Amino acid sequence: MPTIAKDNSYQTVITTFEMTPGTAQDLMEALTDAYANFISKQPGFIGAGLHINDAQTRIANYSQWERREDFQAMLRSPEMRARNRKFAELCKNFEPVMYDVVEAFG
Repeated sequence: MPTIAKDNSYQTVITTFEMTPGTAQDLMEALTDAYANFISKQPGFIGAGLHINDAQTRIANYSQWERREDFQAMLRSPEMRARNRKFAELCKNFEPVMYDVVEAFG
């Protein structure tokens, strides 16, 4: 599972998806399938979580990777490129952003 600690060297990626309530469940199912059957099996994958807001207009995804290059290689794969096209059909937009953990609490 993801580890939130400022002294780790992992690559953290937070992706937000914006959609309508009418496509929220379809998108969540597509993301769940992607993580269960492809993303979680890629080299360098550590863990991830999927979150949806009450209005079902936003999904947030938190994932961690051993290295930035592992995440980038997964994104460039033919299977993930096809899955991202499907995600784009189900939402208004989505954006993965890479972060470094600066501070952690708890």
